[in-house]
Amino acid sequence: MARTALTEPDRLWSAREVLSRPSPVPAAAGVYGWHFEQAPSADLAAGCLLYVGIAPRYMANRTSTQNLRKRVRYHYRGNAAGSTLRLTLGCLLGIELRRVGRSGTRMTFGKTGEAALSRWMAENARVCWIEHDEPWTLESELISRLDLPLNLDQNRRNRFHSRLTEARSQARLRARELPVSA
Repeated sequence: MARTALTEPDRLWSAREVLSRPSPVPAAAGVYGWHFEQAPSADLAAGCLLYVGIAPRYMANRTSTQNLRKRVRYHYRGNAAGSTLRLTLGCLLGIELRRVGRSGTRMTFGKTGEAALSRWMAENARVCWIEHDEPWTLESELISRLDLPLNLDQNRRNRFHSRLTEARSQARLRARELPVSA
């Protein structure tokens, strides 16, 4: 049921639709799934579920303010420092990762790179979601049962895991060699 709602959704939503007001994405807890009309790597299939995420994540010591609407909208228009999906996509697409901010510890694709990634996502990324009161329980089950190559956490068994880990690691190494960007 939940699996099919994400792997074979009745509807996929575009950036334009998700970012519109009012947004169709509910301000509720749940799991979201990303499909891509063009895959971010030649080694991945287009048109199928490649990544799942949750909102909120499990927090033992405090209550999260995150919900599906906030997370999905952030993935479409945020930056790589706050979105592992954006970090993954940008690294696979070859966008230059940079250290940013006063301390230089945050890493994003800079204004130009993040804008390019947002355009790519607007053209290629589509999302669906299901509401679920404890999405972290469903996330673990989905990652263990589905081929989700863009998920790293809990997913070492995936054939794409080492390739994605290496791409992200190399991007971080290059970023550390470059001066801090504005």
